[in-house]
Amino acid sequence: MADALPATLGPLLRAARERLAAAGLDDPALDARLIVEHFSGTTRTQAIAEPGQKVGSAALSDIEAALRRRVAGEPVHRILGYREFYGLRLSLSPETLEPRPDTETLVDAVLPFARATADRLGECRILDLGTGTGAIALALLSAVPAATATGVDISPDALATAAGNARNLGLGGRFKALHSNWFEKVSGRYHLIASNPPYIPVGDIENLQDEVRDFDPRQALDGGADGLDPYRFIAAEAVGFLEAQGKVAVEIGHTQKSDVTGIFAAAGYRLAGVHRDLGGNDRVLVFERGTP
Repeated sequence: MADALPATLGPLLRAARERLAAAGLDDPALDARLIVEHFSGTTRTQAIAEPGQKVGSAALSDIEAALRRRVAGEPVHRILGYREFYGLRLSLSPETLEPRPDTETLVDAVLPFARATADRLGECRILDLGTGTGAIALALLSAVPAATATGVDISPDALATAAGNARNLGLGGRFKALHSNWFEKVSGRYHLIASNPPYIPVGDIENLQDEVRDFDPRQALDGGADGLDPYRFIAAEAVGFLEAQGKVAVEIGHTQKSDVTGIFAAAGYRLAGVHRDLGGNDRVLVFERGTP
């Protein structure tokens, strides 16, 4: 039985950190702070300036439950119910992939193009395939006021989450959630088609980190036998939905650059940009239609 948590803020933070550290978690100090602040409604400044501040019994009970979930392996942001992405707070749900910093690379890669398109045309129409929480589309909308986006997902739960995130961020008027299997229900043409598709070979899913394997939705991970099926779908179908000067941007696994480039080249695209994540891995490829 775990010791009862202290009812004052400073000792509570220490006790939470020690419990997570004893469980061998990678970043117990950060996880403890996120959990305590979220469920107690306090800030880091208060913890420093007012370590003797009392924490109510209901908050202590919530913190105790959250610590147990974290010790059992559940990711901290799943417990909190949200994650920050590109400066935006995005709610999570069981059928959404937890957006991660690597995917911010995709936003960085296409943001100049989206801005330039909006400046030139007065608009930039974006299609986000497999939108999940809406992370990619909403980050671009927040940065490009003239842009609009359609977020496509096969999961109604994910679409409801994305639409809710759009409303909460004041972007609901420029974001449309569309239930579709890839391009099946999509209509119109877009200046930018973006996707962080499932790209894990199905045989490798069991070898992923526990936090990914056990808590991210399987259909957001499974890229088929070789992890490349979604890129084949996108490369084959995107031309029917892409404006003449448009671009297609995809996140990839760090070993997939050559294979994905080949798939798009065979479909008539040329590689217009390669972008690396914070770890120095190839993470995002940007394509445009090759000249005939």
